[in-house]
Formats: sequence, structure tokens, C-alpha cells
Amino acid sequence: MTAPYLTAALYKFVDLHDHADWREPLIERCREHQVKGTLLLAPEGINGTIAGPEAGVQAVLAWLRRDARLADLEHKASWSDRPPFHRLKVRLKREIVTLRVPGLRPQEHAGHYVKPEDWNALIAQPDVLLIDTRNDYEVKIGSFDGAINPGIGAFTDLPGWLARQPALQGATKPRVAMFCTGGIRCEKSTALLRMQGFEEVYHLEGGILKYLEQVPESESRWQGECFVFDERVSVGHGLRPGAHALCRSCRWPLSQADRASPLFQEGVSCPHCHAQRDDGDRERLAERQRQVVLARERGVAHIGADAMPPANSATLATSEGGERAGQGKPDATQAQGAQSQPRSASGSATR
Repeated sequence: MTAPYLTAALYKFVDLHDHADWREPLIERCREHQVKGTLLLAPEGINGTIAGPEAGVQAVLAWLRRDARLADLEHKASWSDRPPFHRLKVRLKREIVTLRVPGLRPQEHAGHYVKPEDWNALIAQPDVLLIDTRNDYEVKIGSFDGAINPGIGAFTDLPGWLARQPALQGATKPRVAMFCTGGIRCEKSTALLRMQGFEEVYHLEGGILKYLEQVPESESRWQGECFVFDERVSVGHGLRPGAHALCRSCRWPLSQADRASPLFQEGVSCPHCHAQRDDGDRERLAERQRQVVLARERGVAHIGADAMPPANSATLATSEGGERAGQGKPDATQAQGAQSQPRSASGSATR
């Protein structure tokens, strides 16, 4: 039996200069059909992840596709037994995935698409530089064998990292393959390289998620799990739910070993944020967690389970269409493409 909640991750780079006019009608359609999640609208297109009853999600998608510019809008579908999102957010942005490179037009200059079934052959070639464009905390729970981890905290850090790589600065441009969760970040990162004179730039069509869905595990070059921006937290081959959970205090993905640590207290702290929490933080977070448990026992959703940590704690950040848009914490209400790291107490990441 199919699970009752359909999740649709979507994005498209397209000239959408009237994007502000879409916001209120789109909110109305989503509410009418009991659809929640996050959608980002910008002059360069649309990006987001929505979920709800199948008929409701399909109705919203049909409404979007009624416009000729979005007639071929694609989405990635997945199913869950419980609502992946507790809120609806439709936001107006400068970019649907923030990179802050003026003049970049992915709809015209993105790299060459490589289908999942052809990806292994490409990245096995010794003259191909394989670059993971995601944030460091995402890479740490899984990546392709042999991929370079830029170690970035936000997608906006990627241009600077690329500029510092000697292998990319010579007169002879190497062949480069890039990948990300759902594909949106690579639309921009490959367009950036092509704008800089690179010709042989490739990216994984449909991203890691499409690869895990289509390529048999026995043939896969993927190692670990893939972080996703909803309540599943991570997925493995066949898009089966992974073993990671989310720290509700700092939003960091936690392994089973992290959750076995004496520094882990559900809803309060984990090994990544324990040192940044003072007694006042822990008291407030413990009370929030108590309310979450009470709500769960009553069979109702507690939106505070996805709330921000206390005001005096800082944030790490993330994202993607199935990846988030912009920059901010990795929670279940983000759109594809926004990328940054979870929160720490050393400072705030911006959205």
C-alpha cells in the first residue's frame, strides 16, 4: 500500500520576472489542497519541496504547469507515512539558490548533463576532477568514492574555493564533474566554470537522489548516506530511509554513534553542540522537548519540534530542491538549493 503523503521536490531555472505576482495565488492553492513545505520564487525561476495528500500535491503542480514557462516543470516524488512538513512558506528571493555571482544564467550555460547510468563510466576516468558541491556536514555522511570535498560551510563559499585551486587555474582547463543532492546547485556551479572558460564540465542529472534511485547498489560508487532536507534526514540506495536523525537543538545530522554519546540528550544537545549550550539553553530546550513528547502522546503535531534554538545560541546553516535555497539551518522546511551548515555557537549563518 502506498504511503499517504506525497513529497515533490522541484526546481526550474527560467525567466520569471513576474515572480512576486505568483506568491499569494500560490499560497492560496497550497492551502486549498492541504499542501505544505517551502517554495522559493525569484527572477531566475522556482525551487522548493512540497508535500501533502497526493491529489493535493498534483493539483498544485498542475497549477504551476499551466504557465507556458513551467509547462515542462519536473519533480522528484517520494512517499512517507507522516507529514514531512509542518508549515507552508512561499518566499520571494533574489536567487532560487544563492551563489551571489552576477550575470550567471544556468538556463543558458549549465554544464553537460550525465544520466545516472552513465555516471560511473565518467568519474572512473583518471583525467576527470570529481567535485562534491555540497556543504561539509552533508559530505561527511556520504559521497562518491574519490570525490573532492571543498569543506565549505555554505554554497556561497564555493566560488572562492574554486578560485584557490591550482588545478583549475592553468591555461589548460581540466575536465570537471560536479554533483549535489538534487541537481540545482550543479546547475549554477557548472555554469560558473563554463563562464570562466571551461568547456568539459559535467554534472549528474537529477543529482545524488536520482542516482541512488536508479543505479543498483551492487554497481554503485556511492558510499554512505545522502543528507536530505526533510524529516527523513538521510537516505540510502533505493531512497530507503537512512540511519541518521536530526539534532533538534543545532540541526546537525546524527549517526547512531552520535546518539549513543553521553553528550546527546534528545531535543537538548548532541556531541556537536553540547559545549555551546549553557544551563539556560538546556532548561529552555528541555521544556520544549517535554512539550514535543506530550504532543506526540496526544497524536498531534508540535511545530516547536522544528523551531530555532534559543536566541543566544548561534546557527550553523544548509540546502537543495530536495536541496535548500539560499543559506540557513538544515530543517524540514527548506527548499532545494539553499546551502550552509548546521548551527554552532561561534556565529550566525545567514539565509
